[in-house]
Amino acid sequence: MRRVSASLCASSRDRLAINMPTSSKEKEFVTYVVELMQPIGAVSAKRMFGGYGIFLDGLMFALVAEGLLYLKADSETENEFEAKGLERFKYNKKGREYSMSYYCAPEEALEDIDEMNAWAGRSFGAALRAAARKRG
Repeated sequence: MRRVSASLCASSRDRLAINMPTSSKEKEFVTYVVELMQPIGAVSAKRMFGGYGIFLDGLMFALVAEGLLYLKADSETENEFEAKGLERFKYNKKGREYSMSYYCAPEEALEDIDEMNAWAGRSFGAALRAAARKRG
């Protein structure tokens, strides 16, 4: 598997405008992420909302937006993301800022398959818990 360079989360989102990948680079990055996550199951990507949703067993547990990988978090896992200083996914709609329960993936997860398996597994667990809550 070939390593694909991509923008990684940092303390400032300002650099996104400079490092935002072209759509072909973003597709290559998404392919890399999906391949890296295969040990946890048949992970796939679906184009949506100007980015990509990353799915396993029909549940979205990660997303790629503006060339960055974000992993789903919940009350059981968000402290791990925050302890590493990772940013929550935010977007603007009609002049208002919204955030979702996804955090930027740590750099080491993009460089090490075992780290990715651990982080992706936590995020899939958060997606499973969210789905269970919705089912009641």
